[in-house]
Amino acid sequence: MNEPFDQDRDETGDRPERGPDERAGTQRAAEGRAELAAIEAVLVVATEPVPAGLLAELLERPVERVEELLSGLGASYAAEGRGFEVVAIAGGWRLQSHPAYRGYVERFILDDAPHRLSPAALETLAIVAYKQPISRAQVAAIRGVNADGVMRLLSQRGYIAQVGRDEGPGQAVLFGTTPLFLERLGLAGIDELPPLQDFVPDAGTVELLEQVLRTGPAATPADDPREDEEAEAGPDEVSPEP
Repeated sequence: MNEPFDQDRDETGDRPERGPDERAGTQRAAEGRAELAAIEAVLVVATEPVPAGLLAELLERPVERVEELLSGLGASYAAEGRGFEVVAIAGGWRLQSHPAYRGYVERFILDDAPHRLSPAALETLAIVAYKQPISRAQVAAIRGVNADGVMRLLSQRGYIAQVGRDEGPGQAVLFGTTPLFLERLGLAGIDELPPLQDFVPDAGTVELLEQVLRTGPAATPADDPREDEEAEAGPDEVSPEP
């Protein structure tokens, strides 16, 4: 019976001995695949972005080599059209679902809807994000209401944390956002927050609002106080002639 053809064998049926360069190249390729597999294994079980420095320590490889592997891994995922990607987030790297499949993911996690932040919590979180470091009193002054409860909630959720104390009287505790906040928003740093100018109305809109607030709504016949007095007088009472 004929044996299957082996392209590595020569005409005599023996395997040709590989040269040192070829053997070294094969070994490097195998080591590279093992390094990529190790990185994937760590990122899969990680609950937060993993710094490249930590991966370098685990693999006992230079940070530059690890970053090169991570970039290559991301490129290979993109070329293969995977449903996930490896991205640099909040000072580290993580695996996450691809934005193209966001709709499927959102339907999958609908059961988590009761845990979403309220509008008041989102407003407070935005104030802390853009004004940090900031104290509870300063947040309350901006919002116009007491913010202690909301600040405690955001702290419990891990979105804000104490970052220091004010140098002024009382040395109030100052708060700032956490790496978890960056992770949830998919940001590498606070500097990637959209500028506030994008949400500020133009000068014409501001002027119109000021005019409305100064003058108040136009009076209507129903707002005439004399009609209210006549209605209170009743049908048997007549207002005196001027």
